[in-house]
Amino acid sequence: MTVQTLRARLTRDDIVRLADQRDPEARALAARKVCARFASDLLTDEERATGAEIVRVLAEDAAELVRRALSVTLQRSQHLPPDVARKLAADIDTIALPVIAGSPVLDDDDLIEIVRAGDPRRQTAVAGRAAVSEIVVGEIIEVGAPEAVAMAAGNDGALFNAHCYARTFERFGDRSDILERFVERSHLPLEVTEKLISKISDAAMTRLVNRHALPPQLAVELAEGARERATVDLVDQAGLSPEPRRFVQQLQLNGRLTPSLMLRALFRGHMTFFEHCIAELAEIDHAKAWLLIHDAGPLGLEAVFKRAGLPERVLPAVRAALSAWHSLEIGDGGAREIAIFRRRLTERIFTQFQGAPERELAYCLDRLDADEAALRSADIRAAG
Repeated sequence: MTVQTLRARLTRDDIVRLADQRDPEARALAARKVCARFASDLLTDEERATGAEIVRVLAEDAAELVRRALSVTLQRSQHLPPDVARKLAADIDTIALPVIAGSPVLDDDDLIEIVRAGDPRRQTAVAGRAAVSEIVVGEIIEVGAPEAVAMAAGNDGALFNAHCYARTFERFGDRSDILERFVERSHLPLEVTEKLISKISDAAMTRLVNRHALPPQLAVELAEGARERATVDLVDQAGLSPEPRRFVQQLQLNGRLTPSLMLRALFRGHMTFFEHCIAELAEIDHAKAWLLIHDAGPLGLEAVFKRAGLPERVLPAVRAALSAWHSLEIGDGGAREIAIFRRRLTERIFTQFQGAPERELAYCLDRLDADEAALRSADIRAAG
């Protein structure tokens, strides 16, 4: 950004304001405009180098307003010089926090230094970044303030390995408010989910069992009331399980693999689980069960149904569900798209097939209402 280029892109008044030592507010407005230009990907290497020097001068400005304009405008820019990022990150909170929370040019060493400095607000800003490496997460867990650890626990972008999870339980095993933040993650290892059961509140546990897969035996125990604090919907747990075959085997061992549960799962769109149920009951491998279930003709499904020993009366409902499932497409797989898919699937099944069991219909409608209530709550939290 040569002087000539700068003049071409900024007005004369902008340049006057940038040099006006008497008016910090005017300098801050001009600094924001300079920084916005500098953040552009269209500059030449020469212009970028010159612009970096201008940014360094702005970082030395005595006025907080000017440095804040620099921090806010360039907090997520990949072009912010690392030395300037580190300088801003060491400034007062109003200037430092945006850069700590968002700058991609701060590396793990920079972030670890910030965490070790011990300021809880800055540690929390690090923990809430869009991407936090395992090594930085480990440092937060070892020396971070409770609020920083809680932020990391609930941040999908903060990478937890087995050691990080274990140390969190060791250091904050008596802090349910911190451990409950794990429930907000999109994925949890099964062993972590199991540990959380005895550590968190009833409300958090309800969210846990609705969002995350439980180890199969634990899911069955909870569904059978082996522990008083929770009930588990085995149908939706079946859909969450990363090991559907093991989950099905556990249900079978406990006498819970019933035609009603299988039908409800199918009506909810848990096709892989349904296939494994058929494979288990028919004593065939999953691949063969899949071929017979999804046979375009009528014979494959009928044959595997008989082999599985399932009552013939539910076969028409299964055919209707399979037909509806094949006629629909799920979107990107997000929670909202899944909820829309399930509603359409249920509507299509019960519109095309009037003989579906009434109990299964009532169950599906209740679950759809629960899906929509959960989405509304998520929207409210996001808006807040």
